[in-house]
Parts: sequence; structure tokens; C-alpha cells
Amino acid sequence: MLRAALALSVALSLPVSVQAQDNTLADIRQELSILLVEVQKLRRELSTTGTPGVDLSGTSALQRIDTMEAELRRLTGKTEELENRVNSVVTDGTNRIGDLQFRVCELEPGCDIGAIGETKPIGGEAAPVAVPAPADTPQGTELAIGEKQDFDRAREVLDQGDFRTAADLFATFTQTYTAGALTGEAHFYRGEALSQLGQREEAARAYLESFSGSPDGAKAPQALLKLGLMLNDLGQPADSCAILGEVTTRFPSSPASIEAQTARAGMTCG
Repeated sequence: MLRAALALSVALSLPVSVQAQDNTLADIRQELSILLVEVQKLRRELSTTGTPGVDLSGTSALQRIDTMEAELRRLTGKTEELENRVNSVVTDGTNRIGDLQFRVCELEPGCDIGAIGETKPIGGEAAPVAVPAPADTPQGTELAIGEKQDFDRAREVLDQGDFRTAADLFATFTQTYTAGALTGEAHFYRGEALSQLGQREEAARAYLESFSGSPDGAKAPQALLKLGLMLNDLGQPADSCAILGEVTTRFPSSPASIEAQTARAGMTCG
């Protein structure tokens, strides 16, 4: 009983500032918990939820192209949505941390609030904006270190007529620079090398990858044309006619369009 009375007496005798400090620290702990929950929710959003749901089996080449383009647009939209959410969480979290730093400083004797400085963003500073690439770079994309040299080496081997080595070099290039400025062209030239080797199915896939990966690239009209011609050689005239017609639809003023129309005229396209 005496011990309880003494404890009550001590609690009642605490200064108001100490009690306020305890309340403030409790508020800080609560806000830190909330911030941690937000970060965990964001981490869950960045985790994969399963395998891709795109099924290209049993479809024509043209349908596969349209499906991949639609999937690319969907993924681009989801990426932008996630980027906006990440930026929102970073901004909100950084502001909360800055507020907590200010409040903690108020509780510490001798803390200079003016010396706190600006709170750094969660996750570190944003990456610097890339310097615009030269005008002659395909699609205005900046080249990675060594990308141009590797591409030129593979082209040189192709021009020398070593088609097997050229195909292997371009395959390695596309695996190394999966989204590079020259990847679309690399797929195209890999198709050219494979075509010379008589590997028509592999060549058709390379042309398809060239076009689907860079539908507005420098080699897009030729890639679509070569795909259509190769499909006819593979005994798929219906798909060939559809692809050749798509060349004229997408690139009406290109030389590839004239070649596609000439090819269709010699086929039984409806």
C-alpha cells in the first residue's frame, strides 16, 4: 500500500513538460509504425504475383504481333501507375520523416533546429537525367557502353559472309542489350544471317522479334516484309498475305511497301 501511494505521488509530481514529452514520443512511435506499414505495402506491390498471362499459342503471326503490342501498352500503363505510386509514397514518407526529425529535435536539449537541413528522399536521391543521345542514335535512345562496338563487330562478320558466327554474335547482342537502341536492328540482321543458313523458322522468329520490339524502328518495314515472305516459304500463305498487307498499311510510303505489294500480286492473296 505504501509503495503504491509513493508511485502515485511520484506520477502526480511529474512536470507537465515530461508528460507532454512522453505523449509526443508515443505519437512519433505511432507515425513510424504507420510509415513502416506503407513501405511494406509498397514492397508487396513490387513483388511478382505469378507468371505472365499472355498465351500466344494457336494464333497467327499477325495476331501474335497485335497481342504483344497490346500487352506492351498494358505493361507500360502499369509501370507508369506504379511509378506514380512510388513517387507518392516517397514524397509522403520523406515529409513525415522530416516532421519527425523536427519534433525529435524539439525534445532534445541543445538541438539546433536550423541545423537539421533538408530531409533526403526515401531510397536516396533520384537518378540523374540521362544526357540526350546524338541525333543519329536509333529512336533517340542512349547507347550503352560497348553497344555500338559490339553491333559493328557483328555487322562486319555478317558482311564478310560468316553467317553462323554473325548469327551467334547478334544473338549474344540481343541477350546483352535486351532493350538497347540497336536491339531491333540486331534481331533483323540475325534473321538475315539465319536466312542465309537456311534456318527459315528461326529467321522468321528473328524478324518477328525485330518488328515487335521496335515497331517504329529503322528496320521495322523491312522486318515485317521479310517476315511475310518467310512465312510464305514456310507454307503459311494466309499468314504471309496478312503480314504483307500489313506492311503497306503501316508503312505505305516505304520501299518495303512496294515489295510487299509485288509479292502479294504473285500470290493468291484475297
